[in-house]
Amino acid sequence: MPLIEQDTQVANETTVFRTLHHVCIVVSDINAAAAFYESVGIGPWVDYPSLTQYTELEVPNVESFLTTTYKYTNLENIQIQLCQPGAGASPQRQFLETHGEGVFHLGFSVPDCDGAESTAQSLGLEVLMKGRRNDGTGFSYFNTANRGAAVTLEVRSSPKS
Repeated sequence: MPLIEQDTQVANETTVFRTLHHVCIVVSDINAAAAFYESVGIGPWVDYPSLTQYTELEVPNVESFLTTTYKYTNLENIQIQLCQPGAGASPQRQFLETHGEGVFHLGFSVPDCDGAESTAQSLGLEVLMKGRRNDGTGFSYFNTANRGAAVTLEVRSSPKS
């Protein structure tokens, strides 16, 4: 089925959610999930680098954040991430306990996290959690639950090579 064409110029002027980078799935057993996906040809899975790279953190529980485990695989057109929440309170843990395993967030690439965060806030989105590296790259998650959305939105940027 072809994509329905639409006028994207207006959307491009008001949103930072245009370049999908990844889909993140919250799971209770990250190794079992990775093994399953590899058994059907999705992989290989790589451990995400230590979350201690984020030196500026605004998260509900720093210890829970730092013990959360991620793996990712790069497909031809998108990255898929698996997330196993750490012990303690976190949005990912709450999602897992409330909804079970499933898609937690959509991650969108942006050139500037702070600018993208400001744009998202101007659209009425509240920051749920954020982290920055020393070079200013990082992530911001937005609280979409109070807006009727089933999936959290994230903007993210990577360090320059």
